Amino acid sequence: MDSNIKTKFCNGISDISDSYSGFIIDQWGVLHNGEKPYEGVVECLKELKARKKHIIILSNSGKRSDENKERLKKIGIGPSLYDQILTSGEMTWQGINDQDDGFFVGLGKKVFVISRGGDRSIVNGLDVEVVDDPAKADFMIISGSDAPKKTLEDYEPILKVAVRKSLTALCANPDSRGVMGANSIMGPGTLARRYQDFGGVVHYIGKPHQPIFKHCIKILQDKEIYPGQTIVIGDTLAHDIMGGNSVNIDTCLVRTGLHAGSFENANTPSSMNKALTLLVNQFNNVRPLYLVDSLKWGNALPDRKHKKRAIR
Repeated sequence: MDSNIKTKFCNGISDISDSYSGFIIDQWGVLHNGEKPYEGVVECLKELKARKKHIIILSNSGKRSDENKERLKKIGIGPSLYDQILTSGEMTWQGINDQDDGFFVGLGKKVFVISRGGDRSIVNGLDVEVVDDPAKADFMIISGSDAPKKTLEDYEPILKVAVRKSLTALCANPDSRGVMGANSIMGPGTLARRYQDFGGVVHYIGKPHQPIFKHCIKILQDKEIYPGQTIVIGDTLAHDIMGGNSVNIDTCLVRTGLHAGSFENANTPSSMNKALTLLVNQFNNVRPLYLVDSLKWGNALPDRKHKKRAIR
């Protein structure tokens, strides 16, 4: 999108819902904060479904789609509120399983996994062996981190061993930062970029890279919904907005999630535009077509003094 196009400030998703049939919605930072849904999210999804919108939840989660489905269900976002979930973890699993396309070809059978809490579910059911030493692996998966318990420096010795073995790394979650409650934490994408700094080869699977968005486009086209009828709603310029723009899909930025702090003192259209412009200048002049406080439906203006910005 041309950075000179002015972003439209919306009071709620109802302002734009009539213009689109397909909704590609980010998970963390838009639907929930890692612990519970933002206020108004469930009602908004219900309104969209009542209007026969096709909703794809698109997440840079290192977990597979079914696991994310269960996670959402536990916090109150049931499967009736959307049509599909697509995760970078799911695309990684499918690619490793097939090993017949692109950089997945010939990866090998022994894998070293960097994940959150030692989670190895990303390789469950695959014909691979998980090894505990990167020196014994054929390739590496980076799907999570134990931040804030562990820092980037804590992972560097492992990454250096992997570089010496010339392991190809698959980053199943390209997010540099993640939302956890009211805080942001280091994401797997940060580990992957440090691996590149050390000379390692990394293939990123997920937003903002085009393959995962093109997969969404294919899903929607099968429903006779085309890019011009589709919108991407996310909380980050670097992943959601940049990714949507790269495949010529309209985008909407929510003020919850990772950029919430940038809008903390933006209480007027003028101050919101100034805050957004500062952000846009940091991210290659990528500008969303719409800006909304949160994924809420109603037209009532929120209490902008509320720090969590999750009020309808």
